[in-house]
Amino acid sequence: MSSKKPPTHTLQNAEITSALVARVKKAQGQLGAVARMLEEGRNCDEVVHQMSAVSKAVHTAAFTLISASLEECILEGKSDQREVSEKLQKLFLSLA
Repeated sequence: MSSKKPPTHTLQNAEITSALVARVKKAQGQLGAVARMLEEGRNCDEVVHQMSAVSKAVHTAAFTLISASLEECILEGKSDQREVSEKLQKLFLSLA
């Protein structure tokens, strides 16, 4: 059995990381609002609208993370660049 670790990438761009953290925290707050809306018995339309906003925020963050990681991967030119790129592409497709 091979002890080779699977290729991975950790986002290095601090500005993008900070923006992603802010987006995820905002989505976390929106999800808390959904829970409160359900507890309060708010109507279905309002709850689903808020759930849609949470979903969009999380998906946008994931797409941004993958896109930025692919860009860094290509620019770094590491020896496992192809494997990392393929893994990131699979992650992208998992969101589609």
